[in-house]
Formats: sequence, C-alpha cells, structure tokens
Amino acid sequence: MTTQDRLIESTRALLWERGYVGTSPKAIQQHAGVGQGSMYHHFTGKPDLALAAITRTAEERRAQAEAQFSLPGTAVERITAYLRREREVLKGCPIGRLTQDPDVMADPLLRRPVEEMFAWLRGRLTEVLTEGVERGEPIRPLDPAATATAVVAVLQGGYVLARAADSTEPFDQAVSGILGLLTG
Repeated sequence: MTTQDRLIESTRALLWERGYVGTSPKAIQQHAGVGQGSMYHHFTGKPDLALAAITRTAEERRAQAEAQFSLPGTAVERITAYLRREREVLKGCPIGRLTQDPDVMADPLLRRPVEEMFAWLRGRLTEVLTEGVERGEPIRPLDPAATATAVVAVLQGGYVLARAADSTEPFDQAVSGILGLLTG
C-alpha cells in the first residue's frame, strides 16, 4: 500500500470511528505510520485528505450496493440482498454518520460525496423498484421514488436504533419491517 493509500485508509477508519472533528492530522499520521511531511506531500491539509477518504468510502459503498442490485432475481430479492448483506451495524453507516457531523455538512466539498451517495442510492433503488413493477412482480403498488427514499430512511434509522440499543436486533427488525411493507 502506498503512503497516500495508507493516509486515505487511516482517515476513512478514523472518520468512521471519531468523526471529522475527532480526527486530527496527528491521529491520521500516527494511524498511517507516516510523518507530517508525508501527509502534506500528498494532501494540502486535513480537508483535502478527508475529501479523498469520504469519496473512496462512497465509491466502495456504491460498488457494494450495485453488486446486490445487479444480481439476478426479482426487485424484492435484490433489495433484500442489499438490506441483508453483512454490515458492521453497531458501528453505523460510514456515510450516514457523516450527515451528523456539522463540519462535514457545512463544507460543500466534503458534503458533496455524501449527498451524491444518497442521491445515487435512492435513484438506484427507484430503478430496481420500477423494473419490478414493470415486470408485474408482486410489489405493493407504491410510488417507486417515495418507496426508495423510505428504504434508505429505514436503513439509516435502523443503524441509529441499533447503536442506541447496543444490539443489532432493532436494525434487523427495521429491515424485516420494510421488506414486509414492500411485499404486503
């Protein structure tokens, strides 16, 4: 792994664990095992490095989601594969958690990959649901865009409930609930 990659991966881990404010340049350097000069050789500062880390996380999450959405099967089977894939539920969503970070949300550059990820996810879920409706699958005849937004909201809310309870059970219940609503 290159020094630049170690810095990005360390920043990704620290952002997920501590948030933007709690992730200092010194902590990033220590986690990556590099000196200050190496960090500033590759990045202009913490915001530049955080943008690279957030962008990489969003790209990774998008690829993971697309892997499930592209599977063969019905719309509900593909959405189920996405919702039930292995996750670190008690750590929360690494992108969703950033929406609670005021410094990320206040910076248009840092906010952009977060907004784009959720817009893509809602759009892709809308496409999957629309395909299912058009194929006559047994999906409740709800508005696909509104339903896609509800799926994302339930997923993110499931993370919050699980973290609050220190248990994955609320997350699993939220997923089961939304899937039950999709199939009636």
